[in-house]
Amino acid sequence: MKPLEGLLVLEFAQFMAAPTAGLRLADLGARVIKIERPVKGEAGRQIAIRNIFVNGDSLVFHTINRNKESYAADLKDPDDMERIKKLIKQADVITHNFRPGVMEKIGLDYESVKAINPRIVYGVVTGYGTKGPWALRPGQDLLIQSLSGLAYLSGTNDAGPVPFGLATADMICGAHFVQGILAALIKRAKTNTGLLVEVSLMESVIDLQFEVITTYLNDGGKLPQRSAVKGNGHAYLSAPYGIYETQDSYLTLAMGDLFKIGKALGVDNLAELYPEKASWFDKRDEIMTLLAEKIKQKTTTKWLSELEAEGIWCSQVLTYKETLEHEGYKVMGMKQEVKLPDGSSLSTTRCPIRINGEKLYSDVAAPRPGAQTEAINLQYNLI
Repeated sequence: MKPLEGLLVLEFAQFMAAPTAGLRLADLGARVIKIERPVKGEAGRQIAIRNIFVNGDSLVFHTINRNKESYAADLKDPDDMERIKKLIKQADVITHNFRPGVMEKIGLDYESVKAINPRIVYGVVTGYGTKGPWALRPGQDLLIQSLSGLAYLSGTNDAGPVPFGLATADMICGAHFVQGILAALIKRAKTNTGLLVEVSLMESVIDLQFEVITTYLNDGGKLPQRSAVKGNGHAYLSAPYGIYETQDSYLTLAMGDLFKIGKALGVDNLAELYPEKASWFDKRDEIMTLLAEKIKQKTTTKWLSELEAEGIWCSQVLTYKETLEHEGYKVMGMKQEVKLPDGSSLSTTRCPIRINGEKLYSDVAAPRPGAQTEAINLQYNLI
């Protein structure tokens, strides 16, 4: 039995952040019912990566909505709304990511829902919170990365802003959302009273950067200093931290004693040139250039053999193909197949959490819009 079995979650949410939280709750055993528009479903069904659609919906929709059910309801229709309120009365959690004011307008704001079900945990995801000059701006991942400073952490110092190639804001906000919901459920178990849980994409990305923002706030307001050398991995870490080209591919060097690393690489004069640790950061471009000249003279395999024998933290740099074919990945058992309604299957990743050593797999694909409406009506006596 999974930890959240018996928990009923109603997901009035679309796109990425809140549905990602719903995915994790479903992976852990909760019954997650998406409340969607009839026929078309939520807008996220049409947001495609590389224009790939599977079984009528975008591939990205499938990645974050597997293991859920779909209930079709027109929230402007009085009869549908009456059924939704009956369902709310029996639910444990509600999540939504509508713009501020939308749920209030249709009568499903926190206070109204609490009047229906005083034990409800009511979760809200916004772009920037409900107040302030950004409150009504679109809460979109790239916009959040751009407004939060995150785009100035990657790349070289002459590259301009560089966004991450992932929905970074959505993913970290979804993780924070799950934490808040689970904390509220623990509190409810003690008090028998529901709670309001709120997160925003912007606050989540600010928190994601707590390491660098705390440094900025306590370092005289100095901005992150990206390296001029391609491959540097962190705006606040000194040499040798980064990725280097080898004779045949690439090698990563993590943190460690620069002199020991230099000796292992055959760069013997680092102690004379850079005797003070402070210079390992101030002069990191020079140091990385010196190391790069040596590293390019041997293959990655050769360097790994020599450096790992000295206890130096290093690794090869793998492509997705190489990662997914590596024994280290295979032994984790991260791949799973979900069964689509047309009888075909879709390869994806499993929940990364293990419970009592058990990996959490599920073959339940994302639902078609309204696929479980009739069954849910009957089970919960909604009609």
